[in-house]
Amino acid sequence: MRISKIELKNFKRFTDLTIDNIPSTAKLVLLIGANGSGKSSVFDAFHNFKVKQPAGDYYLKKKEQPGTSNVVFDDGLELKQEYSGAYTLGFTPQEADVRFIGRSSIRIVPRIARSANTDKIATDSDRPDTFIDADERFSNDVFAYMQIIDDTLRGSLFRKGRAGDNEKIFQDFILPFNNSLASIFGENSSTTIKIVNYQNATPFADPQLIFQKGNAEVTYDLLSHGEKQVVVLLLNFIIRKEQYNEAIIFIDEMDCHLNTSLQTRLLAEIVTKWIPDSSQLWTASHSLGFIDYARKSDTAAIIDLDNLDFDLAQVINPEPKDNLDVYEIAIPKDIISLILAEKKLVVAENKNSALYNLALGEKSYLFLPAQNNREVFLTIKNDEFKIGLRDRDYLREDEILKIQKQFPNLKVLQYYTFENYLYHPDNLSEVLGEKFDREAYVAEIVKQKNSSLLNIIGKIAVARQTYVEFKEGIKNDDAIEVFIDALQSDELEVFYPYFNMKDYFEKGILTEYQLQSKTLVKTVWFKKQIESVLKG
Repeated sequence: MRISKIELKNFKRFTDLTIDNIPSTAKLVLLIGANGSGKSSVFDAFHNFKVKQPAGDYYLKKKEQPGTSNVVFDDGLELKQEYSGAYTLGFTPQEADVRFIGRSSIRIVPRIARSANTDKIATDSDRPDTFIDADERFSNDVFAYMQIIDDTLRGSLFRKGRAGDNEKIFQDFILPFNNSLASIFGENSSTTIKIVNYQNATPFADPQLIFQKGNAEVTYDLLSHGEKQVVVLLLNFIIRKEQYNEAIIFIDEMDCHLNTSLQTRLLAEIVTKWIPDSSQLWTASHSLGFIDYARKSDTAAIIDLDNLDFDLAQVINPEPKDNLDVYEIAIPKDIISLILAEKKLVVAENKNSALYNLALGEKSYLFLPAQNNREVFLTIKNDEFKIGLRDRDYLREDEILKIQKQFPNLKVLQYYTFENYLYHPDNLSEVLGEKFDREAYVAEIVKQKNSSLLNIIGKIAVARQTYVEFKEGIKNDDAIEVFIDALQSDELEVFYPYFNMKDYFEKGILTEYQLQSKTLVKTVWFKKQIESVLKG
């Protein structure tokens, strides 16, 4: 069950807000915007659907008028809640059983309470009364966690043949917890944490979760606030995993006190491991790590609430995946300009930007990632201060000249793809020296090229139909003979510009050298070739 549309009228921050066209593939919906832009107000609407309690004047933007919250799901179900003054008028339909589970940003308890009521977990009745109240469910989660393990251990002592329950507890409750902690904090034992023990509450002592960090054992109380953030979230998912099926899950500010890399890993871990495919996660953030994950994910949608006048009716659709402006909420452009005053920004395809930065980062270039050549083009099309760097693919020399005349800040590699530079014989010769048999290597490239020739030629015309530049005033005349003639040649520098080394060259001949891309981009040859393209 996933939300496809929300309408909020006369509700808190909003006079008339519609969030529409959320794709059914969106397992994650990320709300972005500055503080006070209304992100948490959306979650207040979810919270009211969950608790079905009087709304109060606090929720009405104009107290003399009624307010409504309307949520439409991808299966056609529609829920509507009406408010008037201090009262909830009703829900439509009454019989709908839609599960909303929310966590406010005030959920980190400094220490575990000495008592708890785990009976409330099944009905989520230990939730806070309102979304702005402190969420103290963690203590119940901890007690339930310990109780499950205790009951299993005691049971195996008294029931013959049930020792296998211990293994199940390990597989279901301990191993997933530690695996997720390692995925988020890394495998380095000196910096990651993992749960190794616990102690129950006594009349004189609080209960404790005990973690290993480096060579030390530390209790939950002594963890950093960022570490507690992760522990609180993960344990909640472990204990209440049945409740999260077929649910709308909304969690405010999951990124608090986490650095950028941890933000990305936390969100990825939760979305891929802990949110069931039958459910949808909504979270609000203005962190770089969350925005970057959501923009690159095929199962995420970004809703931008920033800089909108909510005294007026607003209709918002998910941001396009090729829109890099979503990063500005995390890093304002003027800040970037100050930091990068002496850097030329280059948008490059795929994941190659990190490797380009290794090669030319010290030479006044900063490479930024783009998903494909279309995103490269659209990013630089109306931004003369950025340079675009795209693979050559099947572009003729005359077409490249026309493209660069019309779009002078778009640069095109002279070889088919980035990998053609990495594995060019001249580049390998510089890295490997005398032990490299250049002649045998070139012969192997020719052999593999010829064995794939018919397959390659058959795909040229189709591939060219996808180039965005041909939709922007550059004519595709369908003349592909130059590629066919070149690929039929066995002269390296004749066919190599059009031979896809990434897809059609199996690198078994290079296995013995254990080459790494980060080494291959640091050669003098590689740097000169790329710099020549950028300056051309």
